[in-house]
Amino acid sequence: MNSQAPTVRRAGTLPLPDGRSTERWVLAAGGVTVELLDLGARLQSVRTPDRHGRPDEVVLGAEPGQLLGEGAYLGSIVGRYGNRIANGELPLDGAVHRLKTQDTGHTLHGGPDGFATRSWAAVPVADGVRFHLTSPDGDQGFPGTLDVSVSYLLDADGDLTIRYEATTDAPTVVNLTNHAYFNLAGTGGADVGDHLLHVHADAYLPVDADLIPLGPPAAVAGTHFDLTRPTRLSDRFADGGFDHNWILRPAPADRLRRAAELHHPASGRRLECLTTEPGLQVYTGNHFDGATGPAHAPHRRHAGIALETQHFPDSPHHPETYPSTVLRPGETYRSTTVYRFRTTVDADLA
Repeated sequence: MNSQAPTVRRAGTLPLPDGRSTERWVLAAGGVTVELLDLGARLQSVRTPDRHGRPDEVVLGAEPGQLLGEGAYLGSIVGRYGNRIANGELPLDGAVHRLKTQDTGHTLHGGPDGFATRSWAAVPVADGVRFHLTSPDGDQGFPGTLDVSVSYLLDADGDLTIRYEATTDAPTVVNLTNHAYFNLAGTGGADVGDHLLHVHADAYLPVDADLIPLGPPAAVAGTHFDLTRPTRLSDRFADGGFDHNWILRPAPADRLRRAAELHHPASGRRLECLTTEPGLQVYTGNHFDGATGPAHAPHRRHAGIALETQHFPDSPHHPETYPSTVLRPGETYRSTTVYRFRTTVDADLA
């Protein structure tokens, strides 16, 4: 990719079905163009070139009318607790807080009216945009007023960094992530079955029928979940695809670690994911049924893959074995994830 100084600009607004509008921001550098929305502090679009220099869309988007319904999670920041908390029960400091739940009876991505549905305040910063949200005490049942900021930064090489910070006035839990779905084939890609995925993890969390972790991590060796070498995703679709958390290999505190690489050999596009988080939720769009996406190309099953850097699902119920997600007054929650967009010359799948 050609390096270029990043540009940041406002790009108008889009109307929403509830009468609100959402402001658009565009970042461009290194041959990569990123579109953001203040609704859900959302990564709405990423256009990046293939091996021949032809740019195309690599993030699944939705029509504005879908962003408060079926498409609410597409590209959004989810929280205040990304992933699941079993039965909507949050044990914390000897008390149990009752959280709002979805139809499953569990709390997913912060509850039915989580951060994905909120209008965040946006301000331009050097090389990007910072979004801010205040989540009041009792929001979706969570204790403490949470002050959150999420910054999207694009550097001269086209690397997209997402930086999260949060503070609280009372003990609470925080687990923020971005819920973008990637398809590196571009707009003509039917699904991600022809992508290769490599995850830097030797263990994962087995789950029950409701995708709640059963307990301790299990080794990936010899299982469907072994992605320690680049693996064609279609080889895993016969078993239903993925919606599981991998335990990333250890790294020094607050240092970026390699999480995953996603490669589409036919186009040459490659996505490298690095993070300070201990886990990676891999979700292969198992629920897509054509209800979201552009009218001419609705998202079908496995249309995209989410690489959600985060702490582990249901951590509050596993305080002895999972890294803590508790945030207390005087502390600052910090998390960083980097998505590097690259191209390769070799189209060989071997």
